Amino acid sequence: MALDIPGATGSRPDATPLDESGAEDLLRGICFKTGPPRTVGVELEWLIHDRERPHIPVEQERLDSAVEAVRALPLSAALTFEPGGQLELSSQPAGSLMECVATTAADLAAVRASLGAAGLAPVGLGVDPWQTAHRRLREPRYEAMEAALDRSGPSGRAMMCTSASVQVCLDAGEEEPGPLGYGRRWQLAHLLGAVLVAAFANSPFQQGRRTGWSSTRQALWADLDPGRTLAPGTGRAPREAWAAHVLDTTVLCIRCESGPWDVPEGLTFREWIRTGSPRPPVQADLDYHLTTLFPPVRPRGHLELRMIDAQSGPDGWLVPLAVATALFDDPEAAETVYRAVKPLAETAGASAAPRNPLWTAAAREGLADPELRAAAITCFGAALPALERMGASDAVRDTVAAFTDRYVARGRCPADDLPEPGDLIDLSLLTDRKAASA
Repeated sequence: MALDIPGATGSRPDATPLDESGAEDLLRGICFKTGPPRTVGVELEWLIHDRERPHIPVEQERLDSAVEAVRALPLSAALTFEPGGQLELSSQPAGSLMECVATTAADLAAVRASLGAAGLAPVGLGVDPWQTAHRRLREPRYEAMEAALDRSGPSGRAMMCTSASVQVCLDAGEEEPGPLGYGRRWQLAHLLGAVLVAAFANSPFQQGRRTGWSSTRQALWADLDPGRTLAPGTGRAPREAWAAHVLDTTVLCIRCESGPWDVPEGLTFREWIRTGSPRPPVQADLDYHLTTLFPPVRPRGHLELRMIDAQSGPDGWLVPLAVATALFDDPEAAETVYRAVKPLAETAGASAAPRNPLWTAAAREGLADPELRAAAITCFGAALPALERMGASDAVRDTVAAFTDRYVARGRCPADDLPEPGDLIDLSLLTDRKAASA
C-alpha cells in the first residue's frame, strides 16, 4: 500500500501542466499493457507480533531494531513497512508461478529468521485481532492520508494500521477477445474477486471482539471512502472506464516541497485540471493520484488483485497466489471459471464492487453463502488440473488440494477455524498452521 512516488513532488515550476485530453490519453495508455500472460508477482503484508505476548503492542524501539535487521537482508523482493508497522514484501515480476513461489519462499524464510531472533513473528491475518489503530510512521503522505480518510470515519485508520493482505499481480492479458483477452480478464476479476474474498476470508475480529464479518478487512475497505475504493462503473470499455474513474475521483492530497501537504475536500482530479488551483497539476501529480486509489482490482499495466486477506501459516500465502494464477492464466481454467462466475453478476447488481450485494455477502458470510460456495467449488476444482498443466510442483498442488478439502469443499473459510482472540496466546496456532492440518 506504499503511496510514495520517487522523484518530483509535482510542484516544479518548469513542469508542463496537464490538460484533460492529455491526462485521459496517459491513463488509457498505461492502465492495460497487453500481450500473452507471462509474468506473475505477489505482494505479502504481515502483522508483526511478539511470539510470547501477541496481544501486547511491540515497543517502538524494539520494532525499529527489528526493521533495521530485516532491511539489511539480501532479499529479492522489495521491502516496505506500512503505517501501523506491518511488513510488506513485493516480489519482482517472475516468469512463472514456480519462480515466484521459490523466490518469495526464500525471502520469507530469511525474514522469519531475522524477526524470530528478536522474538517476533509475521502473522497472517486480514485484520489485527487485538490492536487499535496506532500509526507509527510520521511521514507527510500518511499525515495527509489520515486527515483525508478520517472524514469518512474510523475505517481509514484501521485499514492503514491494522490490516494485511495477499495481493496477486498478473499480466493484463491479450488485446484480442477470448479467455486471455484483457477485457474478459477485467470482467472476470470483478466477479471471481468476490469468490476469492469469500474463500480466503481470514479476519473475523477487531479489537478483541467478533465483528460479524468473515473478512473484516474487506468491510473496512468498503467503508473507508465514498469513491476511492470503488471499481469503475460499468457500461464503458475498460480503458475508458478507468480513465474516467481516475479523473472523477477526489484528490487525496496535493504534495508540497516543504510543510504539510494540502488535503483538499471534494476536489476531483478533473476539477483540479480545469481550475489549476492551488497550482496546475502535472504528470507527477497524476502518477501519485493513481497510487491513492484502492479499488479491488487496480490496473497498473498489469492487474493487481487487492481483495484477499493475509493468510495464516507458513504456506497459506501461496494458495491464493497459485489459485489466482491458474484461473487467470490457464486458458481452459479461465473459460470454465468465467462460465461459473458470470451468473454472479445478477447478484452483484448495478452497484460497483466492493459495495454491492455480492461482495458484501462474500465479506460477511464467506463460503457459508451457497451461491459463492458453488462457484468456489468449480473454481478450485478447475485450479488443480490447471496447476498441473502449468508445471506447479507436487508441494504447491498438495497445498492447494489440502486447502480445497479443508475449506472450499465444506463451505468454510479460514476465519471459521480461528479461536477467539483471547485464546490466541499461543501464536503458533497462526504462524505454524499448515493448510492440511485438521
